[in-house]
Amino acid sequence: MIAGSRADVDVAVIGAGFGGALTALALRRLGRSVVMIERGRHPRFAIGESSTPLANILIEELAAKYDLPRVAPLSKWGTWREAYPELPVGLKRGFSFFHHSLDRAFDDDRTHARQLLVGASPHDRIADTHWYRPAFDAFLTREAQEAGAELLDLTRIDRIGLQGDLSCLDLTRAGISRSLTARFVVDASGPRGALHRLLALEEAPTRWLPATEGLYTHFENVARWDEAVRSEAGVPYPVDDAAVHQVFPGGWIWILRFNNGITSAGAAVTTTLARQLRLDDGESGWQRLLDRLPSVKAQFAGARATLPLMHAPRVAFRSRDMCGAGWAMLPSAAGVIDPLLSTGFPLTLLGVGRLVDLLERTWGGPGRAAALGEYARQTERELDATERLVAALYASMSDFDLFKRLTRLYFAAASFSETARRLGRHDLAPGFLLCDHLAFGPASRAIADVAMRGPTDRARANLIDQIDRVIEPFDLAGLGDDTRRDWYPVLAEDLIAGREKLGASMTEIDGLLERCGLRRTSVVGQGFSPAGLA
Repeated sequence: MIAGSRADVDVAVIGAGFGGALTALALRRLGRSVVMIERGRHPRFAIGESSTPLANILIEELAAKYDLPRVAPLSKWGTWREAYPELPVGLKRGFSFFHHSLDRAFDDDRTHARQLLVGASPHDRIADTHWYRPAFDAFLTREAQEAGAELLDLTRIDRIGLQGDLSCLDLTRAGISRSLTARFVVDASGPRGALHRLLALEEAPTRWLPATEGLYTHFENVARWDEAVRSEAGVPYPVDDAAVHQVFPGGWIWILRFNNGITSAGAAVTTTLARQLRLDDGESGWQRLLDRLPSVKAQFAGARATLPLMHAPRVAFRSRDMCGAGWAMLPSAAGVIDPLLSTGFPLTLLGVGRLVDLLERTWGGPGRAAALGEYARQTERELDATERLVAALYASMSDFDLFKRLTRLYFAAASFSETARRLGRHDLAPGFLLCDHLAFGPASRAIADVAMRGPTDRARANLIDQIDRVIEPFDLAGLGDDTRRDWYPVLAEDLIAGREKLGASMTEIDGLLERCGLRRTSVVGQGFSPAGLA
């Protein structure tokens, strides 16, 4: 096939996970012919399952822009359950963190020194979700197919040839070889995926994050944490109806519950500790980790793995190149940092929106190379911001008070960004986690750099003061109120008190609450915040 020849398809999307399927679906709405190339077959296991308010807003925006009424209900627990009761999903009311010392049972006092609970919604109906990926990815792939995208599953890509305006892909499916030409290729196949391998791209080392390993699977019969460890009354939400983080020096365990009886659980651990525990042994490695965490071990005492434990020798990944003439990677293929702050979904969805918009703007006209260059630079800046903050958190896992303070950077940036988008003021929140904000971006980078050095004494105290000063102009969730003892419920008055930080009038705030199905007069003092808007 030579440049200028007729293409078989406008866009080839490699990977039929949620990112690839949404990309294909949006492109079909624009009238582009699309084929999805998937090496596996749905339903299939996939890692990355916990959504966030920003991810939910992005789903709503994509659904509105590309006329996807069947996708829009997936943005909230309540509408999801009403529209698709047969589709498994998990309820996520917030982020729950508990800190453990190795070889000691979990204990805490009324100051909540060893816990952090950050609410993300005032009630279940508008809550976030955990995506049961075997069903979720299959659903979106079917939607793309029904919109006219072709699916080639159980298909191996043997070679890709970039020839001028066309890409030629040599495929093998069911033992039969064929070639397919496309005018553009989108890689949604995940870290170290198809184009990284086929184009022999170079992997970029992480710049700040320590080397980490992962071990994970799905379980049945995982006890609730509030049953395994007696919880104090008055929590801002049921702590298990959340993304549960069991943090310890050198790593953490996630626990995500679905409504079909399955619980996703796994660990991300520094390579130093992973080698001590021999996590690469799988099941025995998992048991050795639980042996070091007595209270978590009790939580898993009756649990049974539904699949073999999967070991990832390297969690983080960065590709040195993420686009070129005729191809681009979604952020999920260009880089993966760590699931610690559930950043993967919003980063990927931001990339889907940007890339589809880019293709629409530049199809058949000039400017694509420049647009792809900016897409790559923006993706790299946002991956850098994520890596830097997560690296600072890893460096602080033995100092949980500092760890909690650093998470305020994430929650302040996230809640501010979410609310700005709800108000239609995207310009107030440039870049993921405000990484492009002229004040917040440089300040958060400087804070992370100091935290990674393990400050003590006066330097540590100064750093905590600096964190408090930096987040104050962006805090819409009461994060600066230490009387809450690291329990942050969703309160309407926090948004109302912070409206001037957004330049919003009370009328605009009332309208925002109204659009979200809540009235200010009915919720003041009863639970509501920007994070709950999704």
